[in-house]
This record gives sequence, structure tokens and C-alpha cells, in this order.
Amino acid sequence: MLTIQSAPRSGQLCNGQSRRDFLRIGGLAMGGLTLPDLLRAEESAGRRSHKAVIMVYLPGGPPHQDMLDLKPDAPVEVRGEFSPIATNVPGIEIGELMPRLAGMMDKFTAIRSVVGSIGDHASFQCLSGRSDRKQPPGGWPEFGSIVAKVQGPANEAVPPFVGLSPRMQHRPYNSGKPGFLGPAFSPFQPSGDGKDDLVLQGITLDRLADRGQLNRALDRLKGNLDHTGMMNGLDAFQRQAIGILTSNRLAEALDVSKESPETLARYGKSTSQHQGDGAPRLTEQFLIARRLVEAGARCVTLSFSFWDFHGQNFKASRTNMPVLDQALTALVDDLHQRGLDQDVTVCAWGEFGRTPKINKDAGRDHWPNVSCALLAGGGMRTGQVIGSTDAQAAEAKDRPVHFQEVIATLYNRLGIDADRITLSDLAGRPQYLIDGRQPIRELI
Repeated sequence: MLTIQSAPRSGQLCNGQSRRDFLRIGGLAMGGLTLPDLLRAEESAGRRSHKAVIMVYLPGGPPHQDMLDLKPDAPVEVRGEFSPIATNVPGIEIGELMPRLAGMMDKFTAIRSVVGSIGDHASFQCLSGRSDRKQPPGGWPEFGSIVAKVQGPANEAVPPFVGLSPRMQHRPYNSGKPGFLGPAFSPFQPSGDGKDDLVLQGITLDRLADRGQLNRALDRLKGNLDHTGMMNGLDAFQRQAIGILTSNRLAEALDVSKESPETLARYGKSTSQHQGDGAPRLTEQFLIARRLVEAGARCVTLSFSFWDFHGQNFKASRTNMPVLDQALTALVDDLHQRGLDQDVTVCAWGEFGRTPKINKDAGRDHWPNVSCALLAGGGMRTGQVIGSTDAQAAEAKDRPVHFQEVIATLYNRLGIDADRITLSDLAGRPQYLIDGRQPIRELI
């Protein structure tokens, strides 16, 4: 893999943190890059589609009954401290801590009946739709890795799959697993550790925008490849990955300083401090995600804050939910204002819900029986609620929606036929993208 190493001095990247960062390009292996036949077919037909997905993972599992599925008539030990508020869609109410979402509910769909969680404290089920307990040889790839394999880059200067999630203390929260597809389809991670990657001729992050220096370094790299004979095996489509290194398009997409102060303020105030063993509250990552899909990324994933509220659930919710409310609604509003709402799908969810009954520490514990999700954009039918739960938000009562149905919907919005396409695992066995689940009919 190729990396562009940041300078060892303190510097800012995206979230303002001072650290030694690496840009990892996960689409180029030194022995050659394999791109799908679909990319060549699109090119020969004279068209290159660019649909995109932004997935927001909420590490730890948010309390569904305090966010989107309040039960004001339940006993006090179940309903908690918050009240429902009306939204701009008649008949739909959500939690009081998300007033911005309430004001633009017509641009969202709330799913109150997500089922199928295996109960693991991990990002894998959200990012793949599958369990990681029983896997084929090589392991299941994440959603973004499959998109990168099936569709390839929409723009040669931008990786198809970008992972913005920081490294989290609880290791199963961390994403970026390409499974049996191999490391060539790992996400491009602007904040990866990358210490074992190949550094491109000493080019540092703060010099990335200098096209002259970058091109001279690339010339030296090409000379080395030519000397070893590797360059002869790369066709025009394989060289697209090298195009990432010869354009400032990616660097510009990652640079939120190009946005106006008013736009930055709309997304809210970030903190670089990790929350518990989860992620920081980096609201500008929502903005970076929008910039990346505009630049050509097909899938962008990010992790936001920490939601494992075993204690002080209501205090933690008062801290977390308003920040999520501001950043998520700013992203969706931005997509609509820029005419991207038909092409970019947004999904926000966690790995499970929380227990109906409040525990002795004023918290809610793990509850895999049912959880919630928010979807927006993608040309979907928004302004609705799908599914319902019983009187205590403990079980799906109406229209249970499986994790894989959500993932199938995301594939559908990208134009990927999950019923038809198979990918071979390391044993050579074909594997379908989804186990027979269909896209959510209410949305499409």
C-alpha cells in the first residue's frame, strides 16, 4: 500500500488534532490493482454513475426509547426523563433532545423496529449487515469494501471507500475490514496508523497540495516500478489508483478550512477527546463526508461519540444527542441544498438498543432484541416511520426490519443488485452480498 506521511511536527488535519497521521491508499497494491469489470463496462458505455452512501456508526448502541421511540405512557422506570415532541410530519413524534431533526423529519425516515442484532459490542454488523461469529474463509467484507470491489472509483483521484473513524480503545468498535476481498479493498483512512505502509518518497501531508513536489516524487516511484518491471503490468484502470497521488482533489475534500465559518458553525462544535472507549464527537467529519462524496467517494463511514450508557443514561443523552442532532441534520440539509439528496444516502445507527427498564445506576444496558435507525436522501420516500415496538419498546411489534434489509437498501440506492452479484471467498466459493433479504419496500 502507498501512504503519504504527515510531518512529525504538530499539525492540523480535519479535526484539528495534533498528531502524526498517515494517508493510506487502500486501492493500490504494488503488484497491481484489480478493478471490477463493471468499471470497464461503464467507461466503454461513456457513463460513470456516482451514487454514494454516508454511514454514521454510533458506538455502543444508542437508547432507542430516549431518541426515536419514546413511551410516555410506560411506567416511570421504563419511560425515563424525556418527553416526545412533535415533528414537521403530522403524527410523528421523537425525543425532545433532537429538535432539529423534528423540524426536518420530512427529510428522514425513522426505523423503530431494527432486529437481528447478535448482541456484540462491535461495528461489524452495522458495517456489513452480517454476524462475525460464522464467517467464510477470509472473513466477510464490510459494505464499503464490497462497493469498492463492485463499482470501483467514480473519480480516479478519490478512493471509492473512505473510513473517517478514529482508532477507538474498544477494538471491536474499529472498522475497515475488507475480509476475503483482501487489503486492496480496505478503506482509505486519513487517520490510520499506517506504520507498516510504504511512505511515498517522504512526501508529507502538509506538502500534499504541492503538485510539483508530488509529481516529482511520483516520477521517482514510477522509475522504481519500471526498474522492477511492475509498471508494465498496470493497465489504464489500474493506474487510476496512482491518479489519487497526482491530484489535489482528495486533499481539498479533506480540508474543511475551505468552508465558510457559517457552514462550519452549522455542523456544531467538535471535541477531539474520546468519549469513554468510543469515538470523539467530531462534528466536522459529517462535513468532510459531504465533501468526500462530492469529490467522488462512493462510501464514507464515520463513528460518532459513545453510547454505552450503563450509568447516567439521561445525563449522557443530554450531552450526546443534541450534538448528533445538529451535525446529522446539517449534513442532510446540506445534501438537499446542493442537489445531492437523490444521489447520496445517509444511514445512522448502532449495534443494538438499550434495556427498557432503567437500572440502579440510572442507565440502560445492552438490548439486542430491537433498536432503531435513521435514513435520509438516496431518492427514498422519507417523512415516515417504519415499524413499531410494544408498550415498553422491548420487542418489535409491527414490521421488524433486519440489519440486512437496511444494507440491501443501501446497495439498491447505489445501483448494486445484491440478488445477482456474487464474490468469491478465499476458498473460491461464491458468496452473495446479502442472504436473501430485500431492500425496504416502504423506502423505494
